[in-house]
Amino acid sequence: MNPHAKLIFIMSLALGTSITISSNHWILAWTGLEINTLAIIPLISKSHHPRAVEATIKYFLTQSAASALILFSSLTNAWSTGQWDITQLNHPTSCLVLTMAIAIKLGLVPFHFWFPEVLQGSSMITALLLSTLMKLPPITLLLITSQSLNPSLLTLLAISSALIGGWMGLNQTQTRKILAFSSISHLGWMIVIIAYNPHLTFLTFTLYTVMTTTVFLSLNQIKVLKLSTMLISWTKTPTLNATMMLTLLSLAGLPPLTGFMPKWFIIQELTKQEMTPTATIITMLSLLGLFFYLRLAYHSTITLPPNSSSHMKLWRINKTPNTSTAILSVLSTSLLPLSPLIATMF
Repeated sequence: MNPHAKLIFIMSLALGTSITISSNHWILAWTGLEINTLAIIPLISKSHHPRAVEATIKYFLTQSAASALILFSSLTNAWSTGQWDITQLNHPTSCLVLTMAIAIKLGLVPFHFWFPEVLQGSSMITALLLSTLMKLPPITLLLITSQSLNPSLLTLLAISSALIGGWMGLNQTQTRKILAFSSISHLGWMIVIIAYNPHLTFLTFTLYTVMTTTVFLSLNQIKVLKLSTMLISWTKTPTLNATMMLTLLSLAGLPPLTGFMPKWFIIQELTKQEMTPTATIITMLSLLGLFFYLRLAYHSTITLPPNSSSHMKLWRINKTPNTSTAILSVLSTSLLPLSPLIATMF
């Protein structure tokens, strides 16, 4: 892709995200979402591979449907209340339609089918943008309107996403699909608490973005697209594979790593809200995700495959270290001791 065209698309992504997260008017927020969608489509289809073209079409159709539902929700609310302000979402039908539209945009269960397929058809960096930056505007709209939404519906979506995200990730062999189902599972943790403590949802999304960015950049650097290739990737960059293993365990939420902190806070808040059964169910469902994170961690550091491998061992690559990946790896694994400070901030 032409570097100037790529720069324009990335600047359009930043512009669309900024418009949506800073607007108070529904039409402006909708415009920002549309700019985002139109800017990411060329980045998905840039390889011109049939799978990339298929992913582009799927992404365009689902995002168009979600945008139409958001516009319909805002129009219905404006018709009944006379308000275009995002914070004045009071009409019950508008709240329901908006929840469904944001669920489609984020890839929450039962509207999740497009997300793994689109990530599988994209490059690693584009998949990173789809998993992190492209989720910020819809999450922001949910944060702003969280007091108007139905907590029971959000809890149902959250538990379903944690279940399906963990369950369907068990049998995957492609790293991008595994990370797609990981994203769906983490979205369940964010959505379950959004009606009670939106700041905690934002903290969870921030830490998820840091950890997922670390994993995607690491996989992109060692050029791993499937688990069988990961078995021999340790020969190229042993140090990077070791830090990636810790980051994967952090994504799983194991103490004493960073990923344990948001889950700990969410379970604590759910208990305060007298939602102990919900906290118990979503904690048990996180064990499903723990299995495939452990499988990824095992594949990233194994030195002697238990079965015969058809791949040749690769020579170690002496590359200049990536500073951004190193910083993100440190943040992804060592923020738990700062939990009291972060709790006071959020």
